[in-house]
Amino acid sequence: MRRPRGVIPGGELPVAVPVRQNLRLGAYLARQKLARREKFPLIVELEPLFACNLACVGCGKIQYPAHILKQRMSVATAVAAVEECGAPMVSIAGGEPLIHPEAHLIAAELVARRKFVYFCTNALLMRKKMDNFSPSPYFAWAVHLDGLRERHDASVDHAGTFDEAVGAIREAQRRGFRVTTNTTFFNTDTPQTVREVLDFLNDDLRVDQMMISPPTPTGRRPTRSISWASSRPGSCSARHSPTAAAGAGGSTTPRCSWISWRARPTSPALPGESRATRSSAGSGRAT
Repeated sequence: MRRPRGVIPGGELPVAVPVRQNLRLGAYLARQKLARREKFPLIVELEPLFACNLACVGCGKIQYPAHILKQRMSVATAVAAVEECGAPMVSIAGGEPLIHPEAHLIAAELVARRKFVYFCTNALLMRKKMDNFSPSPYFAWAVHLDGLRERHDASVDHAGTFDEAVGAIREAQRRGFRVTTNTTFFNTDTPQTVREVLDFLNDDLRVDQMMISPPTPTGRRPTRSISWASSRPGSCSARHSPTAAAGAGGSTTPRCSWISWRARPTSPALPGESRATRSSAGSGRAT
């Protein structure tokens, strides 16, 4: 029987998160505890643009006006936001960040600062742009895959996207990159279809990590942050702005740990959406 991915031979200890990253996060959490900080960021989601080359089901980014979709965050602004936040992990998202002409420079600057970077992409431009990136224990591709071929292509409303994503993942692995995936399961999925996708990612693609998430019920994806870890059990809601100082900006709900932080281009809100963001880390909900 094939040993499941992420299991050490002769034991059952999961190793999906590299030892280096576990040690760095453990030291970071210990420093916060010694400093008696109840609220601190653990991951910052950096959105250097909103533009995308797909119109995925449930995503509302392309609803922004044209002049907003043309905005690009500078390398200096992106690095300054991450430095201000102080979180050890960064998720570079969008939109599609590979559209940004300096996305690879942003990633390189953050890797040089020993931030653990997860570069989110739909992979359509991944093979074309891969030469701009270098394998590093501080860098991982995070490829969007919502299912097997028919299911994924329907989700992103673009035929051939699944095959391109799989090809890009295999090429990245061949070059020595760490590769993770992000999969959204909808209420039309069944236990069998969920198992088929996870088996494919684990046994066939053999990706380093998998993240799964539920869809939002509103028909478009709201602003949200993902909880990787927390200094306390339960979820945390926080209202903040990109210029808020880490651990001190905005108002937060009581008795929770502020574990996520967002940096994004300044823009007007979409209809019905506040410019300030309320994130429920760990629950995937937003209001």
